[in-house]
Amino acid sequence: MASENSSYQICPLCEACCGLEIRVVGAQVQSIRGLSSDVLSKGFMCPKGVALKDLHEDADRLRVPLIRRNGVLVESTWTEAFEEIERRLLPIQRRFGRQSIGLVLGNPSGHKPALMLYIPQLIKALGTRNVFSAMSLDSMPKHLSSGMMFGHWLTLAVPDIERSSLLIVLGANPAVSNGSLWTVPDFRGKAKALRARGGRIVVIDPRRTETAQFADEHHFIRPGTDVFLLASMVHVLFDENLVKLRHVEGNVTGLAELNSVTRRFSPRVASRICGVPVEVIKALARALAGSDRGCIYGRMGISTQRHGSLCNWLVDCLNTLTGNLDRPGGAMFPRAAAFSANTRGAAGTGRGIVVNRYQSRVSHVPECFGELPMTLLAEEIETGGPDQLRALITIAGNPVLSVPNGRKLERALTGLEFMVSVDLYLNETTSHADVILPGVSPLESSHFDVLFPQFSGRNHARYSPAVFETLEQRPSEWEILLRLSAIVRDLGVESDLRRLDDEVAAAALSRLSVEVLASQDSGGLVGPERLFDLELRHGPYGANASNRTDGEPLSVSVLAATPGGVDLGPLTPRIPEALRTPSGLIELAPAECRQALDAVSVDLPETSAGLQIIGRRDVRSNNSWMHNLKTLAKGPARFTLLVHPVDASILGLTEGGSAVVTRGDSKLTAPVQISDSVMQGVVCLPHGWGHDSPGSRLKIASERPGASLNDLSDGSTGDSLTGTACLSGYRVHIAPFN
Repeated sequence: MASENSSYQICPLCEACCGLEIRVVGAQVQSIRGLSSDVLSKGFMCPKGVALKDLHEDADRLRVPLIRRNGVLVESTWTEAFEEIERRLLPIQRRFGRQSIGLVLGNPSGHKPALMLYIPQLIKALGTRNVFSAMSLDSMPKHLSSGMMFGHWLTLAVPDIERSSLLIVLGANPAVSNGSLWTVPDFRGKAKALRARGGRIVVIDPRRTETAQFADEHHFIRPGTDVFLLASMVHVLFDENLVKLRHVEGNVTGLAELNSVTRRFSPRVASRICGVPVEVIKALARALAGSDRGCIYGRMGISTQRHGSLCNWLVDCLNTLTGNLDRPGGAMFPRAAAFSANTRGAAGTGRGIVVNRYQSRVSHVPECFGELPMTLLAEEIETGGPDQLRALITIAGNPVLSVPNGRKLERALTGLEFMVSVDLYLNETTSHADVILPGVSPLESSHFDVLFPQFSGRNHARYSPAVFETLEQRPSEWEILLRLSAIVRDLGVESDLRRLDDEVAAAALSRLSVEVLASQDSGGLVGPERLFDLELRHGPYGANASNRTDGEPLSVSVLAATPGGVDLGPLTPRIPEALRTPSGLIELAPAECRQALDAVSVDLPETSAGLQIIGRRDVRSNNSWMHNLKTLAKGPARFTLLVHPVDASILGLTEGGSAVVTRGDSKLTAPVQISDSVMQGVVCLPHGWGHDSPGSRLKIASERPGASLNDLSDGSTGDSLTGTACLSGYRVHIAPFN
């Protein structure tokens, strides 16, 4: 009989990053459950954790490369695949220049450390400005506003829910996401504890979300009007002399300018536009000002609208003006053990951020943190002229389903001269590739969270080694990316990966301002492990850190010997130390934000006939590829159109029937679910569905393809500062399907 053992694994499937205990017999997963000793998740696990078994064993998951031969994708060796890329990609680069190759980064890129740490090497090697990532679909407004206010795009203030007494949630559903740009596993448990100690939760959303269902208050708001609510709350604070900066006073600039730019957004003006009653607006502002341990938190719902950057800016302004920024129980800045720019270099001052260094070729949309909005990808492929995109590399993404007007993008992909995909699946996007290079199962990878401790609700450090060794002779993701980097640098497919990896480590040491040979600093480690170790050793809890706790200095070996991780304590005040603005102050009123808010009309928006549509997420369908995992796919359909009973009666819609949803030339059919959880005049449909492509290989997903919200959007309307697409809030026409 094969022996049974237990392995520790950090779940890479969403931002909650739960710690898992995986019981294994031989090469088979027997069970997966939450690890009670994990310092962050403490035994909590959502259904996605269990589905890691399905992902590891999925027959549709690719194990060997595919090459297109005579129009058909066929299996190949790794050598053949890389040689094909060299043979076809380099001539395009030489003939048309570096801007002729684009790079698309999907959401899983941020969850797999090997991808996260080695994608920058590929970007540098490509030398292209045409970089598109999932950030431009959901989070760029938050990164921009945080960068302008605090000096770095990853310096994010997150709710300190473990000590909070008031949490106002706007355009977010942490009961489902367990935090987004806020790593907080078991949000429900923490919210229950907040209420048990006398605290209060208020949700403002066009839908009575799962979070709103157990909150103390829920208020409907018209989609896309959050900027009016937030600006009017700032107005109330100034108007009623409720501003109290507390301990950050002296670290703030722009107070008078912020007061001036919000004066015209009175509660009366805001209420008639956003639909939230005047007294509720005032009460929310007063409650936040009166709380010693409170904060307001907003997420994707406030980012994916016309004024997404302004909404995120005003959220941080409200927390600052009420003295709840950088305060226990308020909105605080984590101190990550590794990879965090606001723990390196001179504290309290820096270069700040620089954006708009160049514009897209066709629509002239400014870049933001080295990226262009993903919604521009199709036009950059289809529009002729110098620097037209002729080749594309996609990494862990499915933009055909995740981008507005994905069908247009799908048509554009057929016009590329060459396409490479690094992906686990043959999906609606990768089915257009000429070469597909499959990564490894998450259970065959070690894991260290690169991004998420930077916005975690508690300071911690965790590392999990791979559960299984890779049985096939195949490279890991970091080796794939180094090989691609070597090809586009014209170094050849047989380049010495160890030498290339030494270059990566040397660059990491340079960023850390450490003068020591990489090979001597990490005990022979290579790849991501070496980078983890370098960052830990030279980070804020490493051997030479002045603010290190009494515990053993952190390193990979220390964390490997501590399954479940090391608890680094609750969040602590970090202002001004965490700031990296040139002024060394919190910039309350960046000029770009003031100008954009000045341009916002306070006239009632003109409305055409029809209902407004919004999106939603489900704990079991975080990304489109999760629709192919049987554990997550089972149960009721999750792509239903939610319709208010009054609207359903007027339209003649019935529960379980179907509706035709139309916007311009776009049309889809979706099953109807009648529910008063959406406000009257609003309907709700998720995105990421539409698994009806004949070229994909997603057996379970194709059995219930569903319809996607994104098929109704043309992507032409975006956030005024970042170009992030407005994914919802627009008008649609609905009729029964006969």
